[in-house]
Amino acid sequence: MSKPSPEVYEEGKGMDAHNQAMREIRSRKDETYDPTEPTRVWLDEDNTPDGVYDSLTIILNTGGCRWARAGGCTMCGYVAESVDGGTVAHEDLMTQVEKCLDHEDENADEPAGQIKIYTSGSFLDEREVPAETRQAIAETFADRDRMVVESLPDFVDREKITDFTEHGIETDIAIGLETATDRVRHDCVNKYFDFSEFERAAEAARDCGAGIKAYLLMKPAFLSESEATEDMVRSVKRCAAVEGCHTVSMNPCNVQRHTMVEDLYFDDGYRPPWLWSVAEVLQRTADEDVIVVSDPVGHGSDRGPHNCGECDDRVQRAIKDFNLRQDPSVFEQVSCECELTWQTVRDREQSYSMPLTR
Repeated sequence: MSKPSPEVYEEGKGMDAHNQAMREIRSRKDETYDPTEPTRVWLDEDNTPDGVYDSLTIILNTGGCRWARAGGCTMCGYVAESVDGGTVAHEDLMTQVEKCLDHEDENADEPAGQIKIYTSGSFLDEREVPAETRQAIAETFADRDRMVVESLPDFVDREKITDFTEHGIETDIAIGLETATDRVRHDCVNKYFDFSEFERAAEAARDCGAGIKAYLLMKPAFLSESEATEDMVRSVKRCAAVEGCHTVSMNPCNVQRHTMVEDLYFDDGYRPPWLWSVAEVLQRTADEDVIVVSDPVGHGSDRGPHNCGECDDRVQRAIKDFNLRQDPSVFEQVSCECELTWQTVRDREQSYSMPLTR
């Protein structure tokens, strides 16, 4: 990456410029959303410190991320799916939860052992999810084994976490760290906090008997393929060294609507990461004392992480196999001629002349 001068952080430049651009991009949104309908819900399997669990994943439709109202992250389109007006009533949020339970009843033989709850921002931000709703959700799922809730580190404190742990639920706080490199987080992702704040949140969770799950972003805007890969390897290792952080979920960037990444994508300035790069990071961090998983959303599509199109499904299956088994030998079972193209991109692509391929 290029070396910035101090002037890029003056008002109207740096993060201010990102926020101004993101506000303009988000203003193009013209869709409206029902406050009684969850954004998404699905059933899956997850590797946890207690073994593999069936999981019910819920994305609540809230009034949106507080940071996104200022501009927000360059890759995140979830706020564009949020309810207008900045708030959703407690009753409507609980209606969303009931609809997610109905989905589980219709599609699962038995209740999932793990519940994962996300919003377009922070579940622990009481402007987004009121304390009354958080406590009601904790009671609703008190009979489950594990709970994951997502939040920025600002909102992680004892009172909110104990709403879950007092029910005996093994609780994890998922934090969208994106990268352990402060400069990449600030300049490429446009996320405002430092790694030290992640460490503070981990300590607060640990003091309450909760764990930490770090979410990392593979290949944000403005990084070449090789830079993104090396940043992920460093970030996984640094997260593994934080006490209480037992899982790292590496999310390859996909092109979401109403984002800066989408604008760059349409201007031939961004390509999602290669699945080979995802596999490389998983292999190189397999020996770290932390569970490392990845879920390449939209794999094989132009807007999602992809290789050549011929091998995408095979590599995706190997990644999912690795998630459950943590065995890097699964990647020895997949190969393709496009690996040579990927290696050439890794060697030759530079930040000022990317992407080399689509």
